[in-house]
Amino acid sequence: MIQNLEFMIETPNMTHLDQFALSSDLINELLRSMRLRGVDYRRIQAGPSFGIGFGAKPGHAYFHFVAVGAAVLRAEDGALYELSAGNAVFMAQGEAHQLLSRADVPAQDIGSFDAAPLGDTVCAVDASPGAHLSPDTIIFSGCMEFELGSMQGLGGLMPALMLIDARGQRYPGLMPILASMEREVRSARVGFAGILARLADVVAAMIVRGWVECACGNASGLVAALRDPKLARALLALHQEPAHDWTVAELAAQCNASRSVFAERFQATIGVPPLRYATELRMRLASQWLSLERMPIETVAQRLGYTSQAAFSRAFKRTTGQPPGASRQVARAVTS
Repeated sequence: MIQNLEFMIETPNMTHLDQFALSSDLINELLRSMRLRGVDYRRIQAGPSFGIGFGAKPGHAYFHFVAVGAAVLRAEDGALYELSAGNAVFMAQGEAHQLLSRADVPAQDIGSFDAAPLGDTVCAVDASPGAHLSPDTIIFSGCMEFELGSMQGLGGLMPALMLIDARGQRYPGLMPILASMEREVRSARVGFAGILARLADVVAAMIVRGWVECACGNASGLVAALRDPKLARALLALHQEPAHDWTVAELAAQCNASRSVFAERFQATIGVPPLRYATELRMRLASQWLSLERMPIETVAQRLGYTSQAAFSRAFKRTTGQPPGASRQVARAVTS
């Protein structure tokens, strides 16, 4: 991969360890804001023949982990993927798909199967009732709102389907966490739903981190920026101090670069100018605080450095196309 020589010259005294630390700090900052909300878990057991359909859920993500046996996943475009024990699938776009014992088995919607509640957010599903004494396949499945907070720009860049080998080297430590989730479901101890929610956050964060680290050949946009130590200083500053009234010169100085070189690099990598990114970041945070944390508009405006609620409201509407009050109304409608 050919680097921009001019930019490298203007970023002096940066060792490989320095570069790793900067990128690592940025990814840490972004992952801290990631949340899974409204998670519904299913422990699915099936016999030798099964077909399970999952409908499209925009704004949500699907996660499936094959604990025992095997399955075939048919994606929305008809592509088939073989899954064996230890394999997992993360579908960040919430696209429709099917889990099958064989490609020629018809599927019925997951909601049509009898489900035995194991808690408020967990149920057990038998996809082949009466066909077996012990299950041939056990799948741990989840569907959740995928809230990326300040890293929401990653959502559209993530592939619709990510296949994960939980036992592979790319995800060390993932298998024990998945095994812990399975044990929590089996034991149904007091508070297990809360433990599952915490573990699910960790699993999703590990998957996203692994994708960012390994998206080498096709890295683009914010993904490439996350892995680019020559932009990491500026991005880290933006995410750590979103309320600061940043200028291009200040951000360029964070990277020891000239204004022109920094602005060109930022635009070429992320696809938007630095100050537009700063504004969109503030508005993503504002939407999260208004709709999910129910903060008053005045408080949000102050936290983001606006001198008045009116100035914040104008910026919010200019960026999102709607006034900040609309975000609060949508949140109330969803929860009512």
